[in-house]
Amino acid sequence: MASLKEIKNRIASVKNTLKITSAMKMVASAKLHKAQDAIGNKLPYEQKLHRILSGLLQNDELHKAMHEDLGLGNPQGHSTVVLQDVSSDVLPVKEKVSRVALVAFSSNGSLCGAFNANVIKRFHSLVSILENNGYERDDIDIYAIGRKVADAARKAGFILKADLSEMADKPSYDNAFDLATDLVDSFTEGEVSQVILLYSHFESPASQPVVRENYLPLALHDYDEGDEPVDYVLEPDPLSIVRALLPQVLLLKIYTVMLDANAAEHAARTLAMQIASDNAKDLIDELTLAYNKGRQQEITAEILDLVGGSLS
Repeated sequence: MASLKEIKNRIASVKNTLKITSAMKMVASAKLHKAQDAIGNKLPYEQKLHRILSGLLQNDELHKAMHEDLGLGNPQGHSTVVLQDVSSDVLPVKEKVSRVALVAFSSNGSLCGAFNANVIKRFHSLVSILENNGYERDDIDIYAIGRKVADAARKAGFILKADLSEMADKPSYDNAFDLATDLVDSFTEGEVSQVILLYSHFESPASQPVVRENYLPLALHDYDEGDEPVDYVLEPDPLSIVRALLPQVLLLKIYTVMLDANAAEHAARTLAMQIASDNAKDLIDELTLAYNKGRQQEITAEILDLVGGSLS
């Protein structure tokens, strides 16, 4: 059994740890509140714009006009963003899509529970599926937003297309614009034929599931044709509206995903620090009980020695 001094020192050590975890929880909670407001304000706006664009492009004539406006010749060949409707969870095969880009989001730091482990596990699973679909490592361009997933990709043998870890801590509209521009340019120039996003979605403070979603070609399948169509008043004309909406939808998608992943990270860290603080309190209670029992035994032993000495 540990001595009373050892137990007392351990209690002091755990109390110091509790101060640290409590402070980290408060910081993460404050950052989560700010990030939650940001994603809460931006996500409905992005989803509504995407729905409007999807609804407009259900019109075959407008779809064809957009195709001609973008200067695309053969609809059966490599088309651009709006003309290849891909489900958000369908992965490509090498015979149909020659090269893919994977944009993975994680955090730069630790102490956020299984947040990074879940992303990295899903990353390896996705790479394995792509390899089973005929892809080599050189056929996959990796864009890493977050040091943890960047290190995991390097350990897996990838040469990163871009290491954008600085964007993980402080998402900004300018950074989102640069990344979206790079991805769209790579797609339209034929360098890649599909772009996949892998990120943690802020579902609630206690839940941050990892989401895999196709970014390009633009997914228009989620438009429910059974819904009553909205009779929009469009000025100056539908084609001009679609031409303006398209880059906005693509840009806002990247920015929204960055905010979403950032909020999920802060939520995971807040929860992890809360659990650590609770465990520290429980451990302090156990150690205090053990210390009191040990102290009581020592006092009892001393009393018995005194009584025994007086009788002898």
